[in-house]
Parts: sequence; structure tokens; C-alpha cells
Amino acid sequence: MKVLKFGGTSVGSVESILSLKAIVEKEAQEQPIIVVVSALGGITDKLIATSVLAQKGDEAWKDEFQAMVERHHKMIDTIITDPRKREQLFNIVDSLFEQLRSIYFGVYLIHDLSKKTQDAIVSYGERLSSNIVATLVQGAKWYDSREFIKTVRKNHKNTLDSELTNRLVRRTFSDLQRISLVPGFISKDRDTDEITNLGRGGSDYTAAIIAAALDADILEIWTDVDGFMTADPRVIKTAYTIKELSYIEAMELCNFGAKVVYPPTIYPVCVKNIPIRVKNTFNPDSEGSIIKQKVANNDKPIKGISSINGTTLITVAGLSMVGVIGVNRRIFTALADNGISVFMVSQASSENSTSIGVRDQDAAEAVEVLNGEFAKEIETGAMFPMHAESGLATIAVVGENMKHVPGIAGKLFGTLGRAGISMIACAQGASQTNISFVVKSEHLRKALNAIHDSFFLSEYKVLNLFVCGVGTVGGQLLEQIHDQYEELKRTKRLKLNVVGIATSKKALFNRDGIDLANYRELLADAPESNDKKLRDAIIEMNCFNSVFVDCTASKDVAEIYQPLLEHNISVIAANKIAASSSYEKYALLKETALARGVFFRYETNVGAGLPIIGTINDLRNSGDVILKIEAVLSGTLNFIFNELSADVTMSEAVHRAKEQGYSEPDPRIDLSGKDVIRKLVILAREAGYKVEKTDVEKHLFIPDEFFEGSIEEFWKNLPQLDADFETRRKQLDAEGKRWRFVATFDHGKLSVALKEVDSTHPFYNLQGSNNIVALTTERYREYPMLIQGYGAGASVTAAGVFANIMSIANI
Repeated sequence: MKVLKFGGTSVGSVESILSLKAIVEKEAQEQPIIVVVSALGGITDKLIATSVLAQKGDEAWKDEFQAMVERHHKMIDTIITDPRKREQLFNIVDSLFEQLRSIYFGVYLIHDLSKKTQDAIVSYGERLSSNIVATLVQGAKWYDSREFIKTVRKNHKNTLDSELTNRLVRRTFSDLQRISLVPGFISKDRDTDEITNLGRGGSDYTAAIIAAALDADILEIWTDVDGFMTADPRVIKTAYTIKELSYIEAMELCNFGAKVVYPPTIYPVCVKNIPIRVKNTFNPDSEGSIIKQKVANNDKPIKGISSINGTTLITVAGLSMVGVIGVNRRIFTALADNGISVFMVSQASSENSTSIGVRDQDAAEAVEVLNGEFAKEIETGAMFPMHAESGLATIAVVGENMKHVPGIAGKLFGTLGRAGISMIACAQGASQTNISFVVKSEHLRKALNAIHDSFFLSEYKVLNLFVCGVGTVGGQLLEQIHDQYEELKRTKRLKLNVVGIATSKKALFNRDGIDLANYRELLADAPESNDKKLRDAIIEMNCFNSVFVDCTASKDVAEIYQPLLEHNISVIAANKIAASSSYEKYALLKETALARGVFFRYETNVGAGLPIIGTINDLRNSGDVILKIEAVLSGTLNFIFNELSADVTMSEAVHRAKEQGYSEPDPRIDLSGKDVIRKLVILAREAGYKVEKTDVEKHLFIPDEFFEGSIEEFWKNLPQLDADFETRRKQLDAEGKRWRFVATFDHGKLSVALKEVDSTHPFYNLQGSNNIVALTTERYREYPMLIQGYGAGASVTAAGVFANIMSIANI
């Protein structure tokens, strides 16, 4: 025998109630079943709201009442096809509604709504729905749960009389029908025979009571979700169904906001070791979640995460609390006597403060109660007035396996810290099945996502990317991410989620990810933006595992790195401006990233996709000392000097560099050596030296006057240099030498200059736009370390940026 309970959504529409019929009739073919149903979805709330209108003397209660009548009538007309059964059901339903109308009218006349009357009113929801379902389901017999679910009044609450109820349940179902239909939630007082109920969610409890009393094989809770989820799927898109969980884990998750099962439901069946299966009425083929005593394959450190938004933390503090016995008893007794529930407690070891978590709606009353309880101590200064902090959320990380895995709390705190989330209060029981903590509500979504991802509850690790700049490098990067997206999901379990794309004028954002197949069309219709709006939007989105990728050469964009890092957003920059700005700014960016536990990466600032900065860092981290750096760092200039020949003049070589995409749109940036100077400064800083751009000695090969005026004037005047360069080139060629524009750092001195190298020099055979770096260190004195390869080009640079992204993803 099994007990099936169907919630309000399962009887809330024609589609769902017909699905219920199919499920019940199929199950009844195999064994006797007892079906417990809730009121039609939303009806309990409507019953309560209508009673309040009546109490206020508002005539609108009649319209609300009539709407409920019409809803039930419409449901009957649609699903009950047998005219005889339909007429009988209408008689039952209309009789119930007539009783309900009389009660409402009485409330309306005397403007009084007692607890007794309210309980009677809400009972009609289940009485109506259960009669409809009993008529719909072939062969079902209706039972009145008020006759065997009995309560007793204790501490101002209706509490189940377990002994009497179990005896009556066994007697009622001694002759078990194939299908027994029972209204959930409602009950009667054993002494007064007044209608009571088991609380919101009490239909689950009704089903559990019956299952336990009759030693059912299983209790099935049919609802509108596939089962217990690892987290709230409305917040975490990657949340998935937990296949198995223990009674304790289910209880912890239910108590902390996972509204899949009403918490009291678990105890009666747990005592009898009866499993609970949670299934989806709208997806009956889904396996759902099973709750039982022992869970196999419990390999993950945590099982799930639940949360309660709208938390207020009340702190009871005072020096008089230290070592005084009974303070906490007074706190909880005072709150309990006033019906205020506390769902979390955190106390300092010094005993001078105790923080309690309550729901926002209980906060004002809780403060008043506690201030009254400790009024004398507050008056004498022995204790402080209650301090309440609202706008908070409580998160619970749940799993019985946590006690077997060391370091869970440390990993949890580290994950929150890297996400820039401060923990306001924390509590962990000795059973180690629940770690609860309080954060600001604005950080709830980010915290849940960060924890879910960090503890491998997500199927994929997610990196949320904001890409600024969609020119040659940015465009190539987005294309590479799009091309590799599925492959990375398959082989690395990694999702590169591009949540923001920006240009100098527009910005596009989507927390769920932007479709990279048509992002340019979407961007064209995006709102206007600038660097400040971009910064504010990224910070406001507050995504976990956020990475800002700068593929521009903008000074203004570089200025937003610092606030982004301060908000725990990693930065990857193809833009050289930040790392080559003042040493003070450069150092602050690196220190901020380190302090916040995020990353500031800029490998492509030097050598495009070549691993130059990473290699220098590895050498230094291993204890080596960089003594000298010699490098050809401009792919553009190397291309130009490799192109020079008897047939290709200097002006023609510069034109070719621009046409083939090696130079900046204004090639004077490359020819002025500014780009090389920036790169040299960055390398020297990475080598551990405090240097500025002004420390670099410049020996340029283009006269200063060529850098003045417009770009058009530059192109017009450039051929004036052709003859001189050709004369010098011929002489150089005769000597068996070549030009290389070399950046040098030598024991603290920096310079850039056009140098002549012969065939014995490692820079001599440097082809095309390649770069080369020679590192002389204490370990590599006699034979410097050489790093050589493509040093320019959008695809290579984009690949280097991609590699930086992956270096963060793999940590």
C-alpha cells in the first residue's frame, strides 16, 4: 500500500487534475492507494483574503466569493463528463458553498474574525477539491479527514494528538479500498469537535500521518517540481534534481526555504523508516527525489543549498551576559511565548552577545518583546537595547557527508571571500549537516551561484565574461569563444558565459548569456553607454566568477579596472595602458587583485600570444633573478624592417603593415616607439623593478616632426625618408647585417633603439612580424632563455587573451 499526496498546483488546472487522474488510476492497478489532496491552487489564500474583506465590512467579499464559486463550477463542467455524477457533485459543492457564504455573511455583519472561524473557512478549500477529485477518479471513495485527524490545544497552538489519530486512522482504513480519497490539511479538536488544521502545507503532514499509521510501503508527494533541487532554480539556472537524500538532509533543506515538503511531514515516516518520493505531476516520467534513512553514492561534500530572504538579525548584547546563567533561556522563552520563531542562532564564545535570525515580518515584535524582557538591564546599562539589522538573507549549506570531508567550512568561507561577500553571522551544529550563515540580501544570488559552482553541484563550472571592444582583437576573441563553447563544455565541463559586450558607445547585457552568433545585431540595438555606465552596470549585475576582458586601447576603460577589482571582478587586459601607467597605479592594481582573491592578467600586453610575462613570473617565483632583457617587441616594426628591400621602400613597408593589420590604424603609434616603451616598462616591472616610462632612453629612427600634424600629412611626408633609408639599407646589406628595433633592460637601465645585428645574433633571422625575447638571469647567464613567435595579429592576440581566460577558469 502507498499514500499519494497531490498539492494545490496538481489540482489547480484542468491539465493537472487530469494528469492526477491518470497517475492515480495507473497506481491503483498495482496496489491499494490512499490519495490526499490539497485545495485548488491559490484557493486557501483566496479564502483567507475574502474573510478579511468581510471582517472589514467590504462588500467586495461577495465578488471574491462568487469568483471562487465560478472557478469550481467551471472545473466541474470541464472534467466531469457523466451528467449524473456532475449533478450529484454540483449538489455537494453548492451545499458547501452555501455554508461558506453563511459564515462569510456572519463575519461581515459582526466585523469579527476569530481563529475558530478562520479555521472553519479555510477547511472548505480541501473539502471542495477532494469531492471533485473523488468524483473524477474512477472507483475512488471519499473519506472525511476531520473524523480521524485529531488535534489538541497546547501552547496556543493546535497540536496533533498522535495516539488518538493513529488509532482512528487504523480503524477507518481497516477495510482498505482500492482508491481512498482524503482531504488534506484539515482536522478537528478532540475535545471541542471544532474544525482545526495542521498548518500551511498540512496536506503533506496528513499524508505522512496516514502513511505512518498504516505502515505504508512509501509516501509519494506529487507537486510541480521534479523533486528536491540542489538550489533554487529561479536563482541558479544550473540547479538540478537531487536523486537521493536522507531524512536529516531533507529536513534541513525544508526548514531553510526549500518548500518541496512541509517540514513536519518527515518525522512520522522517518520513525517508521518509510521512504518519501517527491514527483512532478506535470512530468510523471521523471524519477524525482527519494528520501530515506541511508543514502548510497553520497560522494559530493554537500547535498544542496537553501535560503531564506527577508531575514532580520537581532543582536542581544551586554557585558552583564558574560557568565550569567539563563540569559538565553529568557531570550527564547520570551520569543516563544509570543509565537516568534527563531531559525538561526549565533553566539560569541565570550558570551557577551547572541544573534538570532528571524523573518522580517517578526522583527519589530521580536525587538519589542526582548526590550521588554530585559528592560531593567537596559535601564541600568548592563545590557544594550536590541539591535536589529534587516535587508539580509540566510543561506544553509546542507549535507550529511560534510562531517566526513575536512575543510568544508574553510572552502565555503574562501569561496564567499573571493566573491567579495562578507558573512555577517554563522552557525554550525555539532552534527555537521548544516552550515548556516547570513549575508546581505543584495549578495544572495551571487553567493548561491558561487557556492553551487565551487562545490561541484553545478554540472558545469561557469565563468561570466564582460568583453569590452569588438574590433579586430575583441571580434576574434568572441568568435573563438563561440567556436570553442561546446568543446569546452564537453571536455572541461566549463561554460564561458558572455554576459556583457560593450563598445565605446553601446553596451549589451544578459545575465543568462548573450548569443554570440548574432551579437553584432543585438549590440546595434543596445542602449547607449560609456566607461562609467559600463563600470556601474557590471558592478550592479553582481555576477559570481566575473571576468572583465578589455580588448580596447582606451585610457578611459583602463581607469575602471580598479573599482572592478575592488568588487571582486577579475580583469584581463589586452590594453597596455594600465600596466604601463604610473608604477603606483600598476602596483595598486596588483595589490588589490591579490587582496581580493581575484586576478589581474595581461599576458598579451607583451608579445601577443607569447608566454613572456608568465615565464618571467615563473622564473621569479622559483627564486631566479632577472638581470637583463633584450627583446624585439613590436611585430609591426619587425615586419616593416623585414619588408625593406631594393623593391620596397620605407613608406611602402609602412603601408603594407597597415594594410595587413599589423600596425595600429595610426602607424605613428608604432613608429614612435611608444608601444615598445610600454612593453619594456611592463617587462621590467614584472622582473621586479620599479620603473616608469620616463626612465626609458629613446633612440628613434623617424624624425620628431613627422609625428606632428594630421595622419594625412604624415602619409604625404613619409616618402621623404625613402632615399635615406635605401642608402643605409644597401650599406647594411653589404655588411651582412639587419635592422632590429630592440628594447633593452640591463641591470636597471632601460632603452629602445634601432640596432644593427649580424648573422651571429639570435635576432638576425627573426621573420615577418615575429617577436623575440632574450632573458638573462642568474640561472641563464651564459645562454639566455629565448622566447620567440608571432608577436602581432588579431587572432594571435585574441588567442593569448583566451589563454588568460582559461588560466582563471582552471583555478
